[in-house]
Amino acid sequence: MVKRSAGPRSKTRHKISKSHRTRGAPPPSHSLREFAPGARVDVVINASVHGGMPHSRFHGLTGTVVEKQGACYVVDLPVGNKHKTLISRPEHLRPSNVSTHGRAA
Repeated sequence: MVKRSAGPRSKTRHKISKSHRTRGAPPPSHSLREFAPGARVDVVINASVHGGMPHSRFHGLTGTVVEKQGACYVVDLPVGNKHKTLISRPEHLRPSNVSTHGRAA
């Protein structure tokens, strides 16, 4: 039997899919977003932008912007007891409304 493919977008049928009203390319303002170092951001994957897409396991997590690297941002994410470094384009990031103490602002 042939082995099942387990690529980076496997098991993401509902996680990465968009509703029928939001399909298509995002507005240009999403790619022009600026984040200052130290800003809190949520990782929300935009399926219509394939470049700079983080792995689906980071979808929905909140992290801190460390620096800008080219067109992307380096984000420090706490995952369990570890800190992961994520490099993602601004289309997949949005400003977070969670304060640094973990409570809603």
